[in-house]
This record gives sequence, structure tokens and C-alpha cells, in this order.
Amino acid sequence: MKKIRGVFMRGGTSKGVYFHVNDLPADPVLRDEVILDVYGAPDITEIDGLGGSNVLTSKTAIIGPSARPDADVDYTFGQVMFTEPLVDYRINCGNISAGVGPFAVDEGLAAAVSPVTKVRIYNTNTDKIIVAEVPVVDGKAAVAGDFAIDGVPGTGAKILLDFAGTGGTLGKGLLPTGNAVETLEVEGCGAFTVSIVDAANPAVFVKAADVGLTGGEPFEAVLGNQGLGDLADKIRGAAGVKLGLYENLVTFLKTNPTMPFCVFVGPPIPYASFQNGTAIAADSYDVKAIIRFAGAYHRTYSGTGAVCTAVASRLAGTVVNAVLSEAAKAAPIIRIGHPCGKFEVEIALEKAGDGYVIRRAAYARTARRIMEGFISLKPWADAVDCL
Repeated sequence: MKKIRGVFMRGGTSKGVYFHVNDLPADPVLRDEVILDVYGAPDITEIDGLGGSNVLTSKTAIIGPSARPDADVDYTFGQVMFTEPLVDYRINCGNISAGVGPFAVDEGLAAAVSPVTKVRIYNTNTDKIIVAEVPVVDGKAAVAGDFAIDGVPGTGAKILLDFAGTGGTLGKGLLPTGNAVETLEVEGCGAFTVSIVDAANPAVFVKAADVGLTGGEPFEAVLGNQGLGDLADKIRGAAGVKLGLYENLVTFLKTNPTMPFCVFVGPPIPYASFQNGTAIAADSYDVKAIIRFAGAYHRTYSGTGAVCTAVASRLAGTVVNAVLSEAAKAAPIIRIGHPCGKFEVEIALEKAGDGYVIRRAAYARTARRIMEGFISLKPWADAVDCL
């Protein structure tokens, strides 16, 4: 039985297998067959592999040394779909990104420097640079620490990720349609006032009230509202067509891919954490938000989505900016309320010509190596010579 080496890690509020690029086949078709095999996909239970049958636990990272002078490692993110035989490379994951720095340090891809090692990460999905600040103890990435993130029990070492270099992943700037706010026609559903923003990953923002949400309802009610989920996916598809990513809505819905995100946003309101029922006060955060991608809602909040939300909050006229208080608009940190708690992003934009550039878009996560070793592939791999 053939085997492949992998490291099973949690990065932020996601987890998956982190591979050395040289441990995977060079042929992209065979590479994806191997990854699907490892995860037990496509299967909604992923019972015969390491996948967790959830969009947060069916992710992978492929990492290797970089030839770029501005990067230490190259990193490719893959969303392993469990409803079809597809590894989607169109977006990056900001939570899985949190594990890349520690992986690079522990695997000798970045020289360990105490007490903090800066790892420059080139994300191939978005063609952008991320800088991770990784705490180091005795030449290895620190795991123990007192930093907590909502959506993960316990505490860990604080890893800081700066996405300042990730604006305009589509090559069209932070506002890829040229508009801070616009009307989006969604086939069969009507028109919606939206903002399409591209930072770290592209997203379409919609006021929660426009789709019947208050922000205070239990997240279980959102998860159980199939009609709302279908609407969110159609809004994503319509925005994707407008951005030139897909031919039409029908094409998009056939695969329901990861890009773009749909984010429902609203003003602060008291609510209870989906994770543990903890009461979250309205004055403890600045904007309530729920993200949907790949046909499912994020149970906490996407790291790249947080960056995009933070950037949108600083662009006058956007749907996100409109729901913020004046104090929140001027603060150096935006606090995003999500289903399980809060997500803070340090954000600073600077005017540049007719647009803006991101000077800082940083947030903190924790990460942990859970398991390392060899993953046994199914019998089909025995006949493949290059494995």
C-alpha cells in the first residue's frame, strides 16, 4: 500500500493536511486525485479519509521553498469539495494561512529566530504576500500561550498575520467594479444593494436586513433556512458573473465554488454564541457578519473574509461602512461579531491617487500540529509508478 507524508494541523478555526510540495505528484491531475483520496472525497461524510465533512475541516495546504526574493515559502491553499471530485484553488484561506508559518519553521523551510520569526509567505492562489510573525521557543514554533480565539477551545501562542499586501487579488483594485455600492440584479430573486470588495479574497456584501435577518437570531435558524442559503449562493453567483469569473448563474451553481464570498452585515445587536451560548453584548463589537462560500456558512469567520470586511469598513459608501458608528469608522481596529464570537482586525488604508492602498490588515490566530506521519492511499495508487 502506497503512502504519502503529511502534517495534520489546525490553523485558526480550520484544519487540514499540510503537504510538502515535493511529496505530492507534480502532475496536477494526479496531485488532486491523491488529495481527494487522502480526504475521502467526494463523499458528504468523508468517512474513508481525513476530511471532516465540513467546509472548515476539508482544507489543505501545499508548501515549499520559494524562489522569489520577497518570500521564504510558496503556499497554495486548496478547498477539498466533498460533494464533487474537485479541489478548488480559486481562493486563499486566512485560517489555514495561520499554520503556514509554524509549518515552515518546524519543517526547516524558514530559519528559526527567537523570540519571533517573520515568515514571508507567497500565496499562489491570490499572487500576494502575507507576513506571519511566529513565536519561537528552542528553535521550534511555540504552541503554548495565553491567546484565545473565539471558535477554538483553550489558548495558544499568538501568531500575527499581516495581509497588507493582498489588495486587489483579481487585478482590479479594492473596488473591482469601480463602485463602492451598486444594485445587483439576481436572476429570479430581484435586485439587491451590494458592495463588491476585493482584499485577500473578493466578497459581495449585503445588508442583513435586506434578506430578512436581524443579526440577533440564533445561528441554528440561519443554518436551517435553506431558502436563505440558496439566495446567498445566487447573490454570490451574480456577483461572480459581474466580475467576469463565470459565464452565467447556471454555470456557477453547477459547482457552487468558493469565490466570491457572500457576507451579510448589520449593526451590533446582542446575540448568543453558536459555540457555547455565551452572551455577546452589542457594545463589544462593531459590525455583525455572517459569511457563506462553497454552498455553506462559515461557523466562525474567514480570516481572508475578515480582511475584506475590514477594508470595506474603511471605504466610504460601502454597505459595511454604512452600518458602522462614527467611532468605529475612526478606530484602528474593527471588531467583527460572528456566529461564535468576535474577530479583530488592525486596519489602516492610505489614499493613493483615485483609490486606496492597504497599509495594514493584521489579525491574530493560533495554530497547532495535531499529527504527523504517513497517510495510506487506497489500492488504486498501487498501480501508479510515480507515487
